[in-house]
Amino acid sequence: MLEQLFFRSDALARQLSAPLVDERRQYLAHCAAQGMTRRTLRVKARLLLSITKYLRLAERPYGRIALPEIEKAANRWLTHNRPSSKSSYARLSRAEFITQALDWLRLLDRLRTIPKQLSVCDSMLAEFSSFMKNDRGLSPTTVQYRCNSVRPFLEQMLEGERPLNTITVSDVDSLLAQKAIKHHYARISIRSYASSLRSFFRYAEIRGWCPVGIAGSIMAPRVFQHETLPSGPSWNIVQEILDVTAGEHPTEIRDHALLMLFAIFGVRSREVARLQFSDIDWDRDRIVFTRSKGARRDEFPLPPVVGAAIIRYIKEARPNSSLREIFLTRHAPIGPLSRGAIWFAVSRRLRERTPLLRHFGPHSLRHACATRLINQGLTLKEVSDHLGHRDPEVTRIYAKVDLLRLREVATFDLGELL
Repeated sequence: MLEQLFFRSDALARQLSAPLVDERRQYLAHCAAQGMTRRTLRVKARLLLSITKYLRLAERPYGRIALPEIEKAANRWLTHNRPSSKSSYARLSRAEFITQALDWLRLLDRLRTIPKQLSVCDSMLAEFSSFMKNDRGLSPTTVQYRCNSVRPFLEQMLEGERPLNTITVSDVDSLLAQKAIKHHYARISIRSYASSLRSFFRYAEIRGWCPVGIAGSIMAPRVFQHETLPSGPSWNIVQEILDVTAGEHPTEIRDHALLMLFAIFGVRSREVARLQFSDIDWDRDRIVFTRSKGARRDEFPLPPVVGAAIIRYIKEARPNSSLREIFLTRHAPIGPLSRGAIWFAVSRRLRERTPLLRHFGPHSLRHACATRLINQGLTLKEVSDHLGHRDPEVTRIYAKVDLLRLREVATFDLGELL
């Protein structure tokens, strides 16, 4: 590996004569397998020499190193190599030293982890999580969502080591009100937070952590069925975005294929992220999505324009990888494209064209797809099946914004009736 990276005899000799040459080869091979470029590998190889030196790894071949020692070594290295320690480049260099040291030592099984002392909040949420998972049988997604929703409230309520048994309903109401007044959360979001808090305090009352009655007194704003409108862009805007992304840059090629899938099929980000080669039948022009809710697999006809966008991405922009997922990260480490990366790719395009849109993620294109299907005359049941809704009533919201028919009403000539 080192011979493939360094061609100058002095640079190669420096690498080969330094300690832990086999360990450094192993780490560089691990990085190369993740798709890192030769230039990146050379930078890492040079930094490994500094890590070996400043952590004195050769002097203690079996010693384990903890994060605080790595941070001190990074500071010493930065002092000798970057005199201007206040610059942003210096901070990035220090972070790179620490990150690479952690990765290398973890690979060598020489990283010593210091157990984190659990706070009162952590202990309570761990018990609450176990109760929801083992006793209630709730899904991991629901358990994680409730814990993530409760944590900021609980940390704020227990601020200053205040015990939970001194918490009152007024404290909970005050924090919920802050979400609405200070952070401008929608009523439906406040209701979700209130539901998670109510679930936690029910368990807290059972465990005797808080006074009885708090859970039943947590009030949430009333949310009427279908009170909100779909927040997607118009179909004209969607077409403009598809035209803009039909470029030659690898990112544009990838984003164009992603936007096609969201706009035509109205799928969720997770359903695109988990899409694999085996989910597309090119002979029959069919594509299968595994639904995020219920794990049902739905098959759709694959329009030629969508198939062409996916094929172009695979041939021209997808990194070489044995992974079965279709959409991958562009830079090393190469891996499946995360939901967050997909959200960013879509939101960036939407913000450029519709800065006043309420929501910019892939779900807004799902709204646009559903509204377009309603406007084309499809029934609620047909649109519901297309979106993967288990309950057709969920789709009824899109019937409220039938823009084409509203225009027909607006332009209707009442004639002599006026």
